This record gives sequence, C-alpha cells and structure tokens, in this order.
Amino acid sequence: MKQLITNIIDSFYPPFRKLMPLQTFRYAACGGGNAAFGLLTYFISYQYIFAGRVFDFGFYAFEPHIAALFVSSTITFIIGFILNRYVVFTSSYLKGRIQLFRYFLSFSFNLVVNYGMLKLLVEVLGWEAIISQVVTIGLVIVISYFTQRHFTFRVKNDGHAEFTELE
Repeated sequence: MKQLITNIIDSFYPPFRKLMPLQTFRYAACGGGNAAFGLLTYFISYQYIFAGRVFDFGFYAFEPHIAALFVSSTITFIIGFILNRYVVFTSSYLKGRIQLFRYFLSFSFNLVVNYGMLKLLVEVLGWEAIISQVVTIGLVIVISYFTQRHFTFRVKNDGHAEFTELE
C-alpha cells in the first residue's frame, strides 16, 4: 500500500520538480489529502452528528464546532502519522515509537492552535464554523510542515541531524 500511494503521488511530481523538492511535494499531497479528509469529517460531524447542539460530557460541554474538531482530529492524527512516516519522511533515523511520541507532541500543539483559532473566529468574531476551520487548517498546515520536518521525522546526514530533500 505504501508503494502504491508513493507511486501515485510521485507520478504527479514532474510538473512541480522546478518548484519544490520531492519530499515537500509528497508532504503537500499527503497533508492536503489528509486535510481535505479532515475537513470533510469536520463538516459531517458539525452538520450531522452534533447538528449545532452542545455536546455535554457531564464535566464539560463542548460547542458543536469544538466537538467536531476533536472527532476530525482523532481520525486525521492516525492517517497523518502513517502517511508522514511511510510516504513522506522515509529517511528518518528515529524509531517508530519516538516518531509517534514526537508526532503526538506536534499534533497536540497544532490542536491547541486549531482550538484557539476556532474559539476566536467562531465565538469572538462570529465567523461561520466551516469557514473558520478552513482558515485555521491553512495556518496549521504551515506550522505542521516545519514541526514534522525539523522535529518529528529527523534524518542523519554526515553525522549531523539534518534533513534531506528526496530527488
């Protein structure tokens, strides 16, 4: 499955070769696909599962836009880690459990940013939840790329912890 996904993504790379390295293209493809799937999950959760109602756990009540965020984030966490580990950042010297832990840390940071942005845009500025999530995803994608590349999936190059671009 890994090779199939990689081959499909790489087949679209030639027109972008002059614009970005292969690893960045793979990240954009995997991250874009995962972000789109996350947005679809967010939309379905927000519109149909929570349907504009507050989701009360008893100890804390979640607004529907926040409850939908946690549903979509749970799913995209799993998919994102698998794609990043096996398709995008394949040269990492870190063990899988270390990558998973670091991915969880960066994911948690991104989730806090996403949560804060949704609270601000929806509850303070009065924006529509779906539009707010689209804007927030754009910011989180940029943050996520740098944390994944420079922290979660490090690779060694000549004895130094650096990052290589696949060509």
